Amino acid sequence: MGGERLNDRPTVGIIGPGRAGVGLALALALAGHEVLLYGRRKKAVPEPLTLTVGPADSPPPAWIAQAGVVILAVRDDAIRFLAESLARTGAVRPDQVVLHLSGAQGQEALAPLLSSRAALGSLHPLQTIAAAERAPERLKGAWAAVEGMPRAVQAAEGLARALGLRPFHIPSEAKPIYHAGAVFASNYFVVVEAVAQRLLRLAGLSDAEAWQALRPLVAGTFDNLTGQGPLAALTGPVARGDTATLRRHIERLSRDDALLYRALGRAALELAREQGMDETTALAVADALATDPPPVLRQGART
Repeated sequence: MGGERLNDRPTVGIIGPGRAGVGLALALALAGHEVLLYGRRKKAVPEPLTLTVGPADSPPPAWIAQAGVVILAVRDDAIRFLAESLARTGAVRPDQVVLHLSGAQGQEALAPLLSSRAALGSLHPLQTIAAAERAPERLKGAWAAVEGMPRAVQAAEGLARALGLRPFHIPSEAKPIYHAGAVFASNYFVVVEAVAQRLLRLAGLSDAEAWQALRPLVAGTFDNLTGQGPLAALTGPVARGDTATLRRHIERLSRDDALLYRALGRAALELAREQGMDETTALAVADALATDPPPVLRQGART
C-alpha cells in the first residue's frame, strides 16, 4: 500500500477538520501514524497536528499521493460530492484505501471513486466526540463498525485497533438501522434529559435547579444500565403497571410531550413484558398509553 511508514502504519490523510476529523487525527497521531489534515479554512488544531487549507473548489490536497488511507471526515450529505470531486481529478490511486466516517451510509457513498480501483469502505467509531482533545481517551474501549471492500475493511480494522477500538463487521445495507440505534443511545438520550429538565421547570424549578435535581437520578439510572442492561434496569409506572399515574401524566402534558411519552411508554411496555408482566396488566397499561384526553386538560397544550 502506498504511503507506508517504516513502522508499517499507513500514512493517513483526513479531509474535514471538524470534531470527528480532528479527534480521529489526534488519536491516530498519538498512536504512531503520520497524519495529514486538510480543510477549507484555517483553524487551530491541537499539537502535533498541522492543517493545510484550500477552498471548496480547489484541487485535492497536495499531500493526497502520500496517504495510504484517505478518510473523508465530512457530514453525510457531503461524502458523495467530495468523492465526485476526487474522482474528477484522478487524485486517488488503485493502491490507496478511501474510507468515510458515516454511521448511516456504506461504501456506496463512495461510488464515484469505483473507477479509481481504490478500496472503498467506512469506519464508524461508536462513540461521541464532543471535544477533539479528549478523543484519544474516549475512543479506547469503544466499538467501531467497519464495512466495505476486503482491503478497505482490513485497513479500517487496523486503524481501529491502533486506537484501542473494537472493530466489528456490519453489512452496508444494515448501516441505517445500526446508526438509528446509535442515535437513540446517544443523541436522543440527551434530548430526553432536556425534556425532563423542561418539565421540572414547568413544575417550578429553575433550569439550573432542575438539572441539579435530575443529575443523581440520571447517574443512578446510568449505573443500573451499565451494570444490568436495559431489561433489568427498567423501573417506573409502566414496569409497575401503574395505569392511574400514566393517565395523570398524559393529561397534564402538552400534545407533543404526550405523544413522545406514549411512544416511549409503549417501548417500555415491551421491556416490561420481557420482564414477565402478566398479560392482563400489560393490556391495561397499553390502554392507558392509548388514552388521548382533550387538549384543554393538558398544561401548556398546543392547538
